[in-house]
Amino acid sequence: MDLNDITKDLNKKFAAELPEFYNRRIVIWMDQEQEFEDLIDEVSIENVKVLKMTDNNKFFVKKTLCFDDTESDYLLYCPIEFKSNEDNWITDIFKLKGTEDFRADRVSIEIAEMGLDDYRPFRKIVKQYKKFFNAKKRREDIKKLSNKIDSESKFVLAIMSVIANCEMIPATIIREVIKAGLDKNENSIYQEMKKYDIDKAFWELANQGSGYHAEDPSIKDLFVSILLTASLRNIDKSVFDDLDKYINIPQETFCFEFVEDWIRDTHDKELFKQFSKEIAAEINLYDRLKETDLVKFENSEAFEEVDEAILYKLLDNIANNIIDTESLIKIVENRRVMAWHHDFEHYYEGIYYMAKMKEFYNQHQQSFHEIEPQKLWENYANDFYIMDTYYRKFQRALQESLTNHNLRLDDVFKRASERAEGIYKNWFLDNLLNNWCNIAGESLEKYGYIPELNRQVDFYQDNIKYAKTKMFVIISDAMRYEVGVELAEELKKEMQCQVEMNNMEGIFPTITPFGMAALLPKKELSIDIKNDNIKVLADQEYTDSNYREKILKKANDKSVTLKYDDLIQMKRDEKKALVKGMDVVYIYHDRIDEAGHGSGNEVFSACDVAISELKNLVRIIVNDFSGVNIMITADHGFIYTYNPFTEEDKIQKKGFDGAVAVGRRYAVMNDTAEPDYLMPVKIIADNPGLKGFTPRENSRIKKQGGGINFVHGGISLQEMMVPLISYKHLRNASKTYQENKNKYDTKPVELKVLSNSRKISNMIFKMSFYQSEMVSVNRVAANFTLYFVDEYGSKISDEVRIIADRKNVTDDTDRKFDVSFNLKTGNYNSKNPYYLMIIEESNQLPPEKIEFSIDIPFPTGELDFFS
Repeated sequence: MDLNDITKDLNKKFAAELPEFYNRRIVIWMDQEQEFEDLIDEVSIENVKVLKMTDNNKFFVKKTLCFDDTESDYLLYCPIEFKSNEDNWITDIFKLKGTEDFRADRVSIEIAEMGLDDYRPFRKIVKQYKKFFNAKKRREDIKKLSNKIDSESKFVLAIMSVIANCEMIPATIIREVIKAGLDKNENSIYQEMKKYDIDKAFWELANQGSGYHAEDPSIKDLFVSILLTASLRNIDKSVFDDLDKYINIPQETFCFEFVEDWIRDTHDKELFKQFSKEIAAEINLYDRLKETDLVKFENSEAFEEVDEAILYKLLDNIANNIIDTESLIKIVENRRVMAWHHDFEHYYEGIYYMAKMKEFYNQHQQSFHEIEPQKLWENYANDFYIMDTYYRKFQRALQESLTNHNLRLDDVFKRASERAEGIYKNWFLDNLLNNWCNIAGESLEKYGYIPELNRQVDFYQDNIKYAKTKMFVIISDAMRYEVGVELAEELKKEMQCQVEMNNMEGIFPTITPFGMAALLPKKELSIDIKNDNIKVLADQEYTDSNYREKILKKANDKSVTLKYDDLIQMKRDEKKALVKGMDVVYIYHDRIDEAGHGSGNEVFSACDVAISELKNLVRIIVNDFSGVNIMITADHGFIYTYNPFTEEDKIQKKGFDGAVAVGRRYAVMNDTAEPDYLMPVKIIADNPGLKGFTPRENSRIKKQGGGINFVHGGISLQEMMVPLISYKHLRNASKTYQENKNKYDTKPVELKVLSNSRKISNMIFKMSFYQSEMVSVNRVAANFTLYFVDEYGSKISDEVRIIADRKNVTDDTDRKFDVSFNLKTGNYNSKNPYYLMIIEESNQLPPEKIEFSIDIPFPTGELDFFS
């Protein structure tokens, strides 16, 4: 400001009306930089006396204003900087009525504009970074942070945060600079810092936080230093033996927090991955880890290469038949909450189900020696079926991995799959089906079925004919029993319902024409053979899809057949019109069989799709049709194994003269035929002159064409046992629901603190938690996020995730979780409250807030930027 402008401003001040009860005005012109000392004598304001304070007249000035002349208006020019309150001669003058200050220097004006106190350290910063403060926009940005600026270091942090366009938090500023690029010459934020001469302050900040220091500092080296130092928390130091220059052990806590915060940030996570992969490649991290014992790095998550190394070691062990099921399951469960699990979930899922297959193998070595077919049927329905589920989910994981190529893991996963194939195909199927064929063969040859079992041919008679309410029947082609069990469990969890899981003995041959016919109303089935093509008749009526509604209407004229694929395309009113006034509604669904008869490789993925679609269909029936009673079943099951079949697994067509129809798993022949290596099975449609046959165990009949891996038509338990799910929807007003709400209402399990202490005395500490109940029909798994906050709600620790999905009925200790927390760098007051937050991620449970105290003997964060 020039002298004229200053004089104008001073005139305005003195001309302003005095407040009530004030009789004069004193304006103290503060000019510690003494910029206007030579001009003060030229200042003249009408009716205002001018005093100039010097080192020698302080007493005189104070005496004049406070005692000698208490009536006149005064302009007091003060070019002196007082170093302490005791030395400040104008403190008492400021207490006089009508006293106010005035500043005319650029620094004072800018400090005032930013809403900051005008004292020497701040003035020094404004001068030091005057290029930064030249722009009004930047001063306005600083003003927004003024309530957080209470020291010189915070002021400098504020400048850096404005340049980086981020929060005024040291770690966040460092992160934003690194994010802008590892090459500092191309890094836009760093170049801005250099432009405003604050780059040295940035490197001091980085040094105080991470310990990184270099004569010619590099952003890339800074990131490497933070990354490797953080990794020491969970990777043995020997892995980085030749990289000591990057490691700063005293700053491990800061570095660990820095990395954890970054990889938990969904917006920035991918950039971290990109940078960390670049560093990992430069230091050959994957090769280092492959040479290191797994226990020395299995809990780390700073690099994707850690997951690759863990997975390679586990899969290689499996391929070499080194399968410690307990260890495998524990590692997979621990990795589920790690940062990069999603990128490798199919590999982890494959390992998990391989471990479950091996666990089943270990527990059932002596299981396949039953002497009664009914008992083996029961064992399969209650227990053995789960091996089919494990194998299905292993193979699904394998197939999913093939769509996301990983050079390091693909081959070893395929080698591990051979071990899974050996357990499932060569042990489970061979032993189970050999036992079944041996004990069921006589009944199957004599009757075509096993007496005393629920039979598919009786379905309509037993479940539909005498029903007192509208019945919906869903028939999903080739939905085998174990898939039905999974569907029933999900319906129990997701719907308000009663669900009963049963099974029926399918009709031989277990192919669609026979199975679909068995589910219709009839007195008897028969076979019509035309041009070597089998047609199944119900009471002399053809049972192809276009005839089924006619057959249903003969039993109940208020019947209709629908197709799922057609139904879901319709509007609600169109759908409702189709079932209005009907007593029996058959809905046909074909997802699994359709996929199986393609390449076959998609059949297990199709099982997942089928489960989702069938749940959707149940919702349509309940919501759009107001349906209550639903039966869900299938025409037949299937067998599927992944590896190609050898010639030894194929049965040659010897003695097949007079064959009427031949599939991979069945043959219908004239009664004169005597085929080699096949079991005789009576055809339930008792046609004279025809005999049925099936391969034993897991064999296939040799024939032209594909489709040798996915098969059905035979008498294996996987083919013959079809699911029967009885679903009853419970309306809120129903008596059953009202009396048993706790039984039917599905809720997430809860997580409780098991540790008794509510006092924290270390920056890194462990805690134990307990899953309140095991996962069951109406208690579903829950994901929890846990962290500590201060009394103002600011997060003071890293986040810990717990997946509470334990369902071990016999061992309560299985529901215990031990986790570690890391407090962020800072000073903690033992008298202040701190809180553990337990957040259930689906928000079905209210957040839990548990008070703790923190008493750490030695304060942390004594460095300027972190205090």
